Amino acid sequence: MTTPSLDAKAPAFDLPATGGDNISLASLEGSIVVLYFYPRDATPGCTTESIDFTTSHADFVAAGAVVLGISQDPITSHEKFKAKHDMPFELLSDEAGELCRAYDVITLKKMYGKEFEGIERSTFLIDQSGVLRKEWRKVKVPGHVDEVLAATQTLASSGA
Repeated sequence: MTTPSLDAKAPAFDLPATGGDNISLASLEGSIVVLYFYPRDATPGCTTESIDFTTSHADFVAAGAVVLGISQDPITSHEKFKAKHDMPFELLSDEAGELCRAYDVITLKKMYGKEFEGIERSTFLIDQSGVLRKEWRKVKVPGHVDEVLAATQTLASSGA
């Protein structure tokens, strides 16, 4: 498995999204893209992170960014999660895990003594040309969205 490289083309995607459409990276050219991968809809950390992105959404939009949340949950779960928390951005469903593997966010986790594969909370910042500019792995939720927003605003002002 290869890890995506900074300052190289970001792994492409075309996935089903909330709202009934598919969203592809190619369709977002010209916008900064914030992709945040999270383990599961409606779990405490994922809910807090999504609410933080919701709270700062206007600032991301002002910086010319599109925020997208991604997990392996089905669209029906995403639609409920999005509606419950009034998220102003779309959630993508990667049930097969192909995009998760392309971004190397699938890790072996342990819970209650059992091992399983799951998504390691990670965020990626992609510039207007589809180039990966920054990544955050093993994300701790408190303060994370503020850090991503600052990097997004810096990228927007540099015109990279």
